[in-house]
Amino acid sequence: MPTKRRPAVAALWRLDAALGGALTGGREPMIARIKLAWWREALERLDREEPPAEPVLEALATHVLPALTGSELARMEEGWALLTDPEPLGAEDLEAYARARGSLLFRYTARLLGEESPEVERHGEGWALVDLARHCSTAEDADVALAAARDKTAPMRWRAPLRPLGMLAILAARDADPVRPPWEPRGAPRRIARMLRHRITGR
Repeated sequence: MPTKRRPAVAALWRLDAALGGALTGGREPMIARIKLAWWREALERLDREEPPAEPVLEALATHVLPALTGSELARMEEGWALLTDPEPLGAEDLEAYARARGSLLFRYTARLLGEESPEVERHGEGWALVDLARHCSTAEDADVALAAARDKTAPMRWRAPLRPLGMLAILAARDADPVRPPWEPRGAPRRIARMLRHRITGR
């Protein structure tokens, strides 16, 4: 992506990683909810206060605001909060998670890249479901998430500014394929080759 866009996009995706990190390091759902609530409130305060001495929040304030508001960023917490329920997610929960995490993350990234599209948001939902499947504790839960992702990974022609997102989308489609091989490692040669082909063709 253009060099001038990278700090903002990197800051946004570090926020997604930080929200996901709130779910690790403990087995008690309430602890995760407290951590996520802290992030939500801290993000909302960015609209009216200087950020605290926290690297992710500082990067967002420097590179992402005002293209995105703190209140908009705070909405990203909703998807991760759904994962604090110890019970497996049902179909409606998976849809809500995909919208609140993947759709928003791709929508906001597209805005930072200079373009927005409902199709991009749909692929964001598919990407989020595949990412969830990669981290499921059981094969059964992973298969349910992958099945939900398949309707959201239909091929499309990606315009050049959005191809950084398209690379993630085509890998998600590859992983969601019902005849896919076992999970390929990130950075595997075939995955890199597929990303490069997409970068050139947009497909």
